[in-house]
Amino acid sequence: MSFLGRGGPSPAGGVNHERIEMAINEIDMVSDVFNRIVSSCHTKCISPRYAEGDLNKGESVCIDRCVAKFFEVNKKVGEKMQSAGASA
Repeated sequence: MSFLGRGGPSPAGGVNHERIEMAINEIDMVSDVFNRIVSSCHTKCISPRYAEGDLNKGESVCIDRCVAKFFEVNKKVGEKMQSAGASA
């Protein structure tokens, strides 16, 4: 079985460095998206003066909407890029 549980057996060396590199790149991309969401939505939705230890209802709703919009825009941009790549 392969290192990531997909595909065929690992090469004779036991570790597929190409798959490890791909996994590291994917983790970096996911971390970058997460950090951009946190930064953008935190700035937009949460006051710099913390009045409470938890999010209030307005902040919570704002965060939910902000994250949903972020993913919706990300999806639309991805679809546009795919269609542009397919037609090129």
